[in-house]
Amino acid sequence: MANTPQPGTRERIVRAASLLMQRQGYEGTGIKQVAQEARATLGSVYHFFPGGKQAVGVAAVQHADHEFAELLSASLSEEADPAKAVAVCARTLAHHLRDSGWADGCPISATALETTGRVPAIEHAVAQAFQHWRDLVADRLREAGFPEGDADDLATTVISTLEGAELTAQVFKSETPLAVAGEHLARLIDSYKR
Repeated sequence: MANTPQPGTRERIVRAASLLMQRQGYEGTGIKQVAQEARATLGSVYHFFPGGKQAVGVAAVQHADHEFAELLSASLSEEADPAKAVAVCARTLAHHLRDSGWADGCPISATALETTGRVPAIEHAVAQAFQHWRDLVADRLREAGFPEGDADDLATTVISTLEGAELTAQVFKSETPLAVAGEHLARLIDSYKR
């Protein structure tokens, strides 16, 4: 069995910042804490991110975007029927949230709420992440034969609903909000089939 290469310092910094921001938000996450969690020196953080906390924040949001996009893509490809695939995605999110002890909801929600209108670079990265996720769902719906407009509208509804359901599930420490959201999204998608 081959050894898995250890992540480099920059990658450790980005992963640590992403996880901390997911749990504590941007404002609650300090550069020193990121360095400590990443097992890196403060000098290393500034070496890789001369723009300081904001640059680390943007990289962390981009990392979270790609990680969540992988989970979303994998879930959406588990079923041929897009309605069933969205329900699977909701259940997968519920399982991940439960397995994290209800700590790891949406990887960018806290950061999005804190930085909107205040930190343009991070706000832009957050907007790109949401757009990326919406595009993944829309592409899946188009592949299943949904017209462009319907696919775009449904994708926006799917991402918005999953975001809200994930937060509710986290607050109540229950998989039920995501399971119910997934079932109702599946019904909605089915109602658009021609």
